[in-house]
Amino acid sequence: MPAYTPPRDCGMYGEIKLFAGTSCPELAAEIAEYLELPLSGRDITLFPNDNLFIKLHSSVRGQDVYVIQTTSRPVHRNLMELLILLQTLSLDSAGRVTAVIPYMAYARSDKKDKPRVPITARLVADMIEIAGADRYMTLDLHAGQIQGFFSIPGDVLSAFHILMDHVNDLLPKLKDPVVVAADLGFAKKGRNFAAQIGAPIAFVEKRRTGSDNHAVALTVIGNVTNLDVIIIDDEIDTAGTIVQAVNLVKEQGALDVYVITVHPVFSEPAAEDLSQAPIKKLITTNTVPIPPKDQALLNDKLEVLSVAPLLGEVIRRAHEGRSVGEMFNE
Repeated sequence: MPAYTPPRDCGMYGEIKLFAGTSCPELAAEIAEYLELPLSGRDITLFPNDNLFIKLHSSVRGQDVYVIQTTSRPVHRNLMELLILLQTLSLDSAGRVTAVIPYMAYARSDKKDKPRVPITARLVADMIEIAGADRYMTLDLHAGQIQGFFSIPGDVLSAFHILMDHVNDLLPKLKDPVVVAADLGFAKKGRNFAAQIGAPIAFVEKRRTGSDNHAVALTVIGNVTNLDVIIIDDEIDTAGTIVQAVNLVKEQGALDVYVITVHPVFSEPAAEDLSQAPIKKLITTNTVPIPPKDQALLNDKLEVLSVAPLLGEVIRRAHEGRSVGEMFNE
């Protein structure tokens, strides 16, 4: 890769400064390597009373600052790190502060679907803005309307471009593949994915069958018999939906089953259940760090693609004032 030479005029902001919390150090290091820039120094101290304290190693006055912090488990520690970092940088007179959040917590709490419940995604958006972010950058929000919760501009990106390129490389090895949306709520994105790789689409129908609010996969809408199946979803949390979908398509005669997801949240007992499910490959990204014990459980089934080049290039274009849409022919 050629050495990065910044343009002569990057507008009113100074140089790029990259900061990272403690939630995704490997991804932050990969982004820094892509941009051929160092991660700026900071001290993050956790006091005995569980209060956090952050101190920068050097001034960021007038600089174009990017804070890389995913908000996966431990959610509240990682979220508070992000908010305190944003405020620290803002109070140090950074020229512009962008929150780079590969995975945004509370994205499922995007509406009042029951009486007397919060819209926590809106609260998180407000906190990020009030803490000092001038812009935000994130990947594959669970619900598109969350973009409207922010009053600051942002780049809501999709890692499905990365996953799609990988699937296209796999296509010659697959037998008449069919894309299966893990539930009807993912139908539109599933249809778009299927169209991009030239495959038919099928859907798993789920219904809530009892008073415990538990959804059960009942049937597959579409044909999967004697076909290789690609099941897609934006996020795997406890893996209940995905495991049910995998077992259902296998019962209906599917051959090899591939699972594609952006965010590997993997709450217990996800990794163990996925390791025991009849899955050929589980292909995901590093928006959420996967603990070594989960990697060991999944072993050869697991394939992790990096979003660092995508985020690094968008950071570069945002700094230079260039179009991000051009990356995706938009």
